[in-house]
Order: sequence, then C-alpha cells, then structure tokens
Amino acid sequence: MASIPAHRIIAADEHRVPKLFRAFAVRSDERRHAADARAPYGRVHVVRTAFLDAGSLARLAAQGYARVRIETFSDIDYATTTLQELAAAVPRVPDLVGSIAAALQLTGVLGDDATAYRSSVETRIDYLASCGAGFHNDVARHWSRCLFWILALDVGDVEFVMPHAGVRVGLAPGDLVVFDQTMAHGLCRPADDGQAVAASFDAGEQCRQLFLTGELLLTDAQWAALGAPWLPVSEHDLRGALDLRVAEFDERSGAIKRPAALRDCMKQL
Repeated sequence: MASIPAHRIIAADEHRVPKLFRAFAVRSDERRHAADARAPYGRVHVVRTAFLDAGSLARLAAQGYARVRIETFSDIDYATTTLQELAAAVPRVPDLVGSIAAALQLTGVLGDDATAYRSSVETRIDYLASCGAGFHNDVARHWSRCLFWILALDVGDVEFVMPHAGVRVGLAPGDLVVFDQTMAHGLCRPADDGQAVAASFDAGEQCRQLFLTGELLLTDAQWAALGAPWLPVSEHDLRGALDLRVAEFDERSGAIKRPAALRDCMKQL
C-alpha cells in the first residue's frame, strides 16, 4: 500500500498590513465580480509527496529545462506541455495526473470530490522555471478566483516566502505547495532571512529551480467555505482594506510601495 503524503497546513492569516490599512482584499478584473472583493485565503498547504523517484524527477527536470530560458535573478519562464509528454517522461508512474490530484485532495480546498481535483490538473499543467524570484503577486484575469499549486522538481537551498503572512517554507524535490497567489510571494535563500537577494542566485548548480504548476479554480461557494467569500467592495472599504490587485512590491523585501497613494483604492472603479 502506498504511503500517504505528509500534509502541513501553515497559517497565513496574520497579515502585516501597511499602517494606513487594516486588512488586505482582492478585487477581480472579471465582470462577474466587478463590484466584489474577497479576503486572501489564510492558509498555505505543503504536501510531501513520494510518487516521483529520483530518476523520474530528473527526467521531468530535463524535459522542462529544455523548454525554458532562465538567465538572471528573478527570471521566470513557463513552458506548456501535454499529459502525454509528461507520462512519457515518467514511465514508472502509472498515473501522474491521478497522483498529483490525490495530493491536492489532501488540502481539501475544492471539497471532498476527487473528480474536481483530477479535472483541475487535467485542465492546466505547465513547467515553471525560475532563478530565485523577487516578490510579486498574480492577480490578472481569472487568477483572483484561483489558488495556485507548484510541485517542486529541481530545487536546492530555497525557501518559498510570503512576507506579509510570515510564511517561510523550505522546499525539497517532491514538495507540493498550494497557496493564494494574490499575496506577495518569492523564492529566497534560507540564509537571507526572508529577503530575495539577487547575489545569492548569481551562479552555481542551485541557481535555477523547476516546478510543475497549475491552477485550482474555485466557485463562489468554495471560496465561502474557505472563509474568504466574495463580498461587496464597500464592505472591504469599511474594513480598511488594501486592494492587492493594485499593490506594487519591493522585489527584495516585499514591502508595498507608496501605500499612501493607495489610500482610496477600494473606492476606485
């Protein structure tokens, strides 16, 4: 019987908000939520998987690196792939999609229905390569309705950091992370104490990182079940929220740039 992956839930709801504000909120570019916003999801899930052995990780990494271009610190590149190409790279994994879906199901973010996780993995799975990552967030298009997942294929001496939530997670090959990408996030060296330092990724065998990645698209009911319902923008304005859709971040520290200019962001159309 296969062992069940270890699942850690990391609290990410004690937010470090600029003094002019009291909370964070996320508005959407989509018409369906043009007058609404939601709070960020207050958890990060880390699942330690074991369905990829060293050889399978190496073959996936070779396939992925051949399709991306990463040269300097904070370069990020995506490469499309197909389920057939991925399966061919890992012949000893009988159902890669099912294995990823089962790991995602441990998080419970889409509820209990196993088919929802499998459908999500089958809908989009890409390679994601980086050379460290300065702090940024992802809120364009439909992403305000998503959570992101990343499955580490090739990482060494790297932490996944969300500075405004106090999250620092050391990564190892096989780790699957589910997080709310509307919060600022980056990849840092543990020795840099939560800072994204370019010089730390200048050279060496561990200067690049490679992941498989995808999206978990949530319904309004699923967001409500996670404690982050879509509510009228006016409610978030009353809570003193800063709209993460318009925030800019210092690449090294994650500090929000020019917060005073964002004072009335929840009132803007």
